[in-house]
Amino acid sequence: MGSQNVVKKLGNAARVILVGAPGVGKGTQSNRLIQRYPQLSSIATGDLLRDHVKNKTSLGQQADVYMRSGKLVPDPLILNLILTELTSRSWISSDKTNDEIIATLGKGTAVQPSNSPDCSFILDGFPRTATQAQALAHLLPMNLVFHVKTPADIVVKRMSNRWTHLASGRVYNVGFNDPKVAGKDDVTGEPLVQRDDDKEETWRKRLSTFEATSVPLLNFYREKSPGMVVDVQGDSSDEISPQIFAEIEKRFG
Repeated sequence: MGSQNVVKKLGNAARVILVGAPGVGKGTQSNRLIQRYPQLSSIATGDLLRDHVKNKTSLGQQADVYMRSGKLVPDPLILNLILTELTSRSWISSDKTNDEIIATLGKGTAVQPSNSPDCSFILDGFPRTATQAQALAHLLPMNLVFHVKTPADIVVKRMSNRWTHLASGRVYNVGFNDPKVAGKDDVTGEPLVQRDDDKEETWRKRLSTFEATSVPLLNFYREKSPGMVVDVQGDSSDEISPQIFAEIEKRFG
């Protein structure tokens, strides 16, 4: 769609969360938003974690202990990572340390976010639960949540038709992004495999788990601010993107 390549400017700070089941294309929507609105950045908690671990920062060393043991990184540590990132970009200001801010969540405003449109971002990977959303709300007021919806059967069909070239990580989708030769990698000609986590029964379990956590998460934002959650739905990313663009321009254009 040619309209996706149009560059627009934001008039106000947009602090956006994308909520959607695995496989609905949140990454695609995030990339399209950043291309269309250059003032937007993506703050991906997974990337922040990996960068801090790689650079052996104090936060990274703490997170690495959990990651190596297969445990979830605790919420206060994730919040600290987000705080550190936003502070380093001068998008928020405070006269308190990160630890002091986190220790006093819910006891008053300790952080002052910038309302400049150049301080706009999509928060990727957090929050995933209502508890995390509540902690984040004390830290930083988000102002728009997109609930990205695609019928479960379409998501399952799309993702369970994924085949991967393990050595390179190249991914093919049968019926959408087919390999030139069925079952073979385009570059090497080596066999493609279907990973266990791409099989239909695995995806249905993941969708069920998402539903269990997303309902209270979305309800938290609906109750906090009517109109904050916007449902966008379609069978493909191309159907969903124009709905997201229209809402962004209505609120922040």
